[in-house]
Amino acid sequence: MDSILDILSNIPWWGWILIVLVLIAIRDVFLQKKHTISHNYPIVGHLRYWLESIGPEMRQYFVANNREELPFNRIERGWIYASAKKENNYEGFGTDRDIYEHQHIFINNAMMPFKLEKNHPNIVDKTFLPCAKVMGLYNKRKKPYRPASVINVSAMSFGSLSAKAVESLNKGVDIANAYHNTGEGGLSPYHSNGGDVVFHFGTGYFGVRDENGNFSMEKMIKLVEDNPFIKAIEIKLSQGAKPGKGGVLPGKKITKEIAGIRGVEVGKDVLSPPNHSAFSNVKEMMDFIEAIAKATGLPVGIKAAIGKLEQWNELADIMLKTGKGPDFISVDGGEGGTGAAPPSFADHVSLPWVYGFSDLYKLFKHKGLTERIVFIGSGKLGFPAKAAMAFAMGADCINVAREAMMSIGCIQAQICHTNRCPSGIATQNKWLQNGIDPTLKSVRLAQYFKTFKKELIEITHAAGYEHPCQFKMSDIEMNVDDHNLSKELNRTYMYEKDSVSFSGMQNLKDCVYLGGHFKTQTK
Repeated sequence: MDSILDILSNIPWWGWILIVLVLIAIRDVFLQKKHTISHNYPIVGHLRYWLESIGPEMRQYFVANNREELPFNRIERGWIYASAKKENNYEGFGTDRDIYEHQHIFINNAMMPFKLEKNHPNIVDKTFLPCAKVMGLYNKRKKPYRPASVINVSAMSFGSLSAKAVESLNKGVDIANAYHNTGEGGLSPYHSNGGDVVFHFGTGYFGVRDENGNFSMEKMIKLVEDNPFIKAIEIKLSQGAKPGKGGVLPGKKITKEIAGIRGVEVGKDVLSPPNHSAFSNVKEMMDFIEAIAKATGLPVGIKAAIGKLEQWNELADIMLKTGKGPDFISVDGGEGGTGAAPPSFADHVSLPWVYGFSDLYKLFKHKGLTERIVFIGSGKLGFPAKAAMAFAMGADCINVAREAMMSIGCIQAQICHTNRCPSGIATQNKWLQNGIDPTLKSVRLAQYFKTFKKELIEITHAAGYEHPCQFKMSDIEMNVDDHNLSKELNRTYMYEKDSVSFSGMQNLKDCVYLGGHFKTQTK
């Protein structure tokens, strides 16, 4: 025994490395059957897998140019980061974007910009930009709601996002006077930090489900009564990244806290089916919407990615016949994000936002229904120029998800589905979450929102308008080749946006619709 120990103690450091490599080689050739490359090229074959694993990071930082990355390129991410940190977000020496590329948008500026008169709200507050429409006004809900910001946080669940990320977002929307959509994971304590909340649920009915997994009106009523900061309710029919697909929440991810919030059992797999159990057709969905609105008094809307239009046409016909319907519609684009989705869905199912929204808006316009609905756009619209295009097409608000995540530190690592998010945002790992300071990150979310609104207002004024709701389709051109072939949006998508009732920003500042009466805005 002593002689063996003596031999081992005399092995130099490089000898130990050689022994380890020999053992790895034996393992690669004789013991493992899964990887052909490792078998055929022992030891060095591992280098291939390692290089593949860091390939996205190498391309992101060293290979891809400023404009070619997806989902968000380096210029877009840099603008969000700089805006959130209140740093210089300008660029020098002119744009490095190919302004002749297909689908590049141009905003037609006016000869004379809109002039701000003395005491105009945007002189007092350069970021003041509420929604021009009121959710629930047409349907006479007991508690109609006018979003105080045209940009808000889109549906992202606690569970998909970490506790500190959700807390940061909610505190941030409170500072920015925006709202926070809960996502379908239920209302968590981290959504209760001062911000207005839109409660969102899908086919799993998390937070408002009975013991059999069906929708519970009693729980919905209690949830709204106990949490007066819930201002509206959104029913998810589908989302852009994976429309028409259900999902499974593995039991190993269901902690005691998540189980309590979602109303499920600890450690047991939970299925979210593709279809709702509360309704099975458009008429039943309409009845469901009205029942929730009547029971809670809140505006109720739906969220969907757009594809076939037959059932949307049926919905519009029922709205015409009954005088009822959803108070708002959130339209998600096929380019929308998610924590995880099969590429076959994320790449191919549902239309991109501009195609889907234009199809849907055109349908409701032809029925004369657009004034009843607050249209919300979602799908990479968190940039002022893209938002101007969305408003010109008929959107009334913008919801952002990944842009909001980036404002609080997301680096687009694209490993949300692995629980290894390096920024601590899309993970339940406590160590990774500890890098998030909600006090700091909430300010950054708010600053991103304020910068977005400030620049959108400036673009609006440059086009000769006071509020982006006044944009017309003809104010935006889309490049298809050269200027002789470029088309205004109305010629591109073959409809004219309906005008929005708007009597001036001063009126929006002075009054907010509450309980059937206009009162002085206090928030």
